Amino acid sequence: MKIRLISFTDRGQALAEALAGALPGEAVRCSRPVSLDQWTQRAFSEAEALVFVGAAGIAVRAIAPYLKNKAEDPAVVVVDETGRYAVPVLSGHLGGANSLAMRIAALCGAEPVITTATDRNGVFAVDEWARVQGCAVRDPDRIKAVSARLLSGGEIRIRSDWPVHGTPPRGVRLTHGEDCDVLVTVRTTDRDVLRVVPRIVAVGVGCRQGTPEHAIEAAYQALLEKGGLDEKAVSMVCTIDRKAEEPGLLEFCAARGLPLNTYPAQTLRAVEGSFSASAFVEKVTGVDNVCERSAVLGCGGALFLKKEAGGGVTMAAAMAPADLDWRPYDG
Repeated sequence: MKIRLISFTDRGQALAEALAGALPGEAVRCSRPVSLDQWTQRAFSEAEALVFVGAAGIAVRAIAPYLKNKAEDPAVVVVDETGRYAVPVLSGHLGGANSLAMRIAALCGAEPVITTATDRNGVFAVDEWARVQGCAVRDPDRIKAVSARLLSGGEIRIRSDWPVHGTPPRGVRLTHGEDCDVLVTVRTTDRDVLRVVPRIVAVGVGCRQGTPEHAIEAAYQALLEKGGLDEKAVSMVCTIDRKAEEPGLLEFCAARGLPLNTYPAQTLRAVEGSFSASAFVEKVTGVDNVCERSAVLGCGGALFLKKEAGGGVTMAAAMAPADLDWRPYDG
């Protein structure tokens, strides 16, 4: 987790630096060298968590202009400069602010002030579970209805395309039937259900030199549509190392917020499996297939969507197995 901390006094800065060293993170003193607004704007777009060492009101006013939604906002935690309280104020579950507040509390002897209803009532929180399992949540507005049913003493049904190891927590039942409240899948669906999407797919890309970002984006959308694949399942983009500085590919990854993993031809050649070989690609790159091999290597799984070519782009997808359990709600 990329964590940024800001403080407002000498005492607060001492605590911020101590926390930054332990978490780890990056601590600055307000106005040294940037203003609060400048720091917040940059941290909101670059970091996964913001920690304000100071008053909660300062933090609330600072983050207000940059709030989007619970699926995109980073975790925000406030710690008073005496280190007595650690308060998650944004993205408690999906962003991990509750867990971060408890980590901070353990480090400085503070009391974590957790206010989310599911936590206070000891009830399963589907968004916290999804985060711990490395999954994304599609249509997070549906979380409210699922949590409300559990808080009222009801039961929710979860259907998963993979086994979930262990004993389900109180109020949760695994089902193989069509009727469910939560569906764990990488597929798109029109069903009126909260979807939890494991981020286990790697997309492999090959492209001509100078291929523009829009051509790569078009190939990506076509691949997703063909496979009925939810884009939230994609965790990385992979290719050969000679494409590590390809402008269009870098722009595509930046726009999608996806890491670009690159591999030498020799490493790609060693990947085991049945791939769509091309003598031309092998002559140019030193390996008979870039997109399929790099996708499999990237996620350590199996080929899911074979090579599609068009517009100077080849693209494929591989999927790792989803290893799911009930952490942090082991029954």
